[in-house]
Amino acid sequence: MRCVGIKSKAPNIHKLTRKLQMATPSESPDNKAEKLVVIYVPALTISHLFSSVELGELLAAHSLGVSIVVCGRTADTAAGSFAEGLAAAHPQLSFHLLPHVTRPRDVPAHDHVAQTIGLARASDSDLREFLRVASPSPSALVLDFFCGSAVDVGAELGIPTYFFFTSSISGLAELLYHAFALIHEQASPGISHQNLGGELLHVPGIPPISVDDFPAAWHDRDSLGNRLFLTLPDQMCSSHGIVVNSFRSLEPRTTDAIVAGLCTPPGRRTPPLHCVGPVIKKEEAGAHGHECLAWLDAQPEASVVFLCFGSMGRLSAEQTRHVARGLEMSGQRFLWVVRRPPTSTRSSPRCAPRARGWWSTRGRRSAGCWPTAPSAGS
Repeated sequence: MRCVGIKSKAPNIHKLTRKLQMATPSESPDNKAEKLVVIYVPALTISHLFSSVELGELLAAHSLGVSIVVCGRTADTAAGSFAEGLAAAHPQLSFHLLPHVTRPRDVPAHDHVAQTIGLARASDSDLREFLRVASPSPSALVLDFFCGSAVDVGAELGIPTYFFFTSSISGLAELLYHAFALIHEQASPGISHQNLGGELLHVPGIPPISVDDFPAAWHDRDSLGNRLFLTLPDQMCSSHGIVVNSFRSLEPRTTDAIVAGLCTPPGRRTPPLHCVGPVIKKEEAGAHGHECLAWLDAQPEASVVFLCFGSMGRLSAEQTRHVARGLEMSGQRFLWVVRRPPTSTRSSPRCAPRARGWWSTRGRRSAGCWPTAPSAGS
């Protein structure tokens, strides 16, 4: 097993693109640039669409044609307008919206995971047709991890298929280790995670995780979303490789555990791991960034703790107080991304209500308070 790249993103992308370019014979022997990579992303995860576009930019910079295919659209989703805006901003990429699909009747409306996976699966037949008629013939298919069922489409058409994991390497290790299934095996039939009493789950390469800290949506082992999510490890292990939005020097123990085959289910191969992160917008790396970046640049090297819990990482008031207290007791400089609650309040318009008033005592150590606004798809 091997992990492509350790420190610099450029070599990582270069090695990945060479692999993609050699995946299938070119239709024209005299035109080595005639290669098409299809990136398949669900409409319900707008943040994943943005990450996929940035990955597409990196691949396109290495003489690969890239088509972003958006699946799982319903008549009431706004993915079309987002894709139009992205197409205008990224003319070197092509965008294709698969036809609208109907929400599966057997999927609960409140189960976001099941909805996303179910709608993506409903678009697989349209993806198959798109890939059959695409010109040039696709040399690789890159799937968002919510689109795992499409790995069978790639296999059917003989197209090397990869997964793009937009989260951390630690999250990937947990998924490949079949963490949730292991918890299920420890529980009796009909018992939910909520009744396991804070039991710790041990996954190679990452600290023990309390069952209580898993997302509430995954506590019910019998939920459709949970069952669908648990199919992903097998699908990933059937792929030609996993592209992950992180890098080894950030998560060395976890990366090494995956590459050593310690996180795959028994009897399954570990697919090659391609660490290409961080995949970020080009403008975010410019000289005229947010004021918090100016504060960050003024700090000593390797002196700042960065906290960000992702687009769905909204903490409760109690959790926020615990994190704040821990930062305070650590005495370390820090930059903490605090997301606004989904419902607005009449508290301070500048700072998230749960953290308001605390930053006034942390001015020397913190970067300030810049809570993120709610965004589409989050």
